[in-house]
Amino acid sequence: MPTRPRRLQPRLGGRLRPAHLLRTVDLAGTALFALQGGLTAAAVGLDVFGVLVIAFVTAVGGGIIRDLLLGDTPPAVFCDLAYPITAFAGGAVVVLLYTTVRDVPRDVLIPLDAAALALFAVVGAAKAIDHRMSPLLAALLGTVSGVGGGVIRDVLLGGVPLVLRSDVYAVAALAGAGVTAVGLRYRAPRVLVLALGAVVTVVLRLVAVWQGWNLPRVAG
Repeated sequence: MPTRPRRLQPRLGGRLRPAHLLRTVDLAGTALFALQGGLTAAAVGLDVFGVLVIAFVTAVGGGIIRDLLLGDTPPAVFCDLAYPITAFAGGAVVVLLYTTVRDVPRDVLIPLDAAALALFAVVGAAKAIDHRMSPLLAALLGTVSGVGGGVIRDVLLGGVPLVLRSDVYAVAALAGAGVTAVGLRYRAPRVLVLALGAVVTVVLRLVAVWQGWNLPRVAG
């Protein structure tokens, strides 16, 4: 879910550049989502090319949608080689080490997926605020950043997107993105706001899985 760091404020705390902070967080989320997408593709029997494609779209699809909605074109993934390399590298790890990665316990994969969701949601909301969007729209765009790649993955694999039918997933992304958007809008310390937004998403997602929470379904 790439960002264009050069458009952000030049410094944070006099030493740490927010461009570098967001890029590092962004690349970490890209790698985690690429692994998750590649595992899903391999599990349904796609070939090597299919696994790499699904890993790529899972990792960067949400960011592409967000950038197009912001009018920030071409999308940042096409302007920074690190993002496609990271996405394809995540898919390559699945291709080369599938039997090892497949056996990673669910108790490890779920927190990693929650972390990737959180990273994408807060960075997406931060970018929207940097583009002078309102907190509400920034929260929505942060959510799109977090879940957009997964929606594309599920559609390509011929299923109803997971975020529309199971678990508190998109809601967790929306909560973290909302905290981030409001905090940045009112000029709270950037690192603190990003961390708090990520924590909200991770905690809500993990508690939902632990407790088996789902949103109510329409009767009949």
